[in-house]
Amino acid sequence: MANTSDIRKGLCINYNNDTYKIIEFQHVKPGKGPAFVRTKLKSLTSGKVIDNTFSAGHKIEEVRVETRKYQYLYKEGETFHFMNNSDYTQIQLQKEILDAPELMKEGETLTVIVRSEDEIPLAVEMPASVILEVTHTEPGVKGNTATNATKPATVETGARVNVPLFINEGDKIKIETEKGTYQERIKA
Repeated sequence: MANTSDIRKGLCINYNNDTYKIIEFQHVKPGKGPAFVRTKLKSLTSGKVIDNTFSAGHKIEEVRVETRKYQYLYKEGETFHFMNNSDYTQIQLQKEILDAPELMKEGETLTVIVRSEDEIPLAVEMPASVILEVTHTEPGVKGNTATNATKPATVETGARVNVPLFINEGDKIKIETEKGTYQERIKA
């Protein structure tokens, strides 16, 4: 059993008969009253995100997890297929437990979080950013740049991202996976 002082980003816990991953937390010590920890928890079974507050010293049940490298193979409907890089076994995961499935490129290696006690995959960790090629976007209109103007673009995985007007088809761009936003153009 752990307590609130052990809370950190990425920690997996059992809470309300479900397994949750802590995606945000903040220790709060008000001037008056006891300290507490404000958290944002993501259910690893349904993908729902909830806000929760733990009082200081509250006992939490930590879930033992392992991380393994898997290669993303392909998508079939709402099911995504992955292959373990060490023993070549394959697993199928549903869209709900993936953070940003629209940004996954076939052949990419990702980290899968597996519960140690029963070998059940809980979540897929995406890298902080991915580099994808723009497959379709409208040409930028000159003189339309009074402020940070953007236009929609479709990347090779089918995701739609707002990009600056100077981005053209065929450009490679870096996308932040957590928010799904454009970061920069990659020079060839």
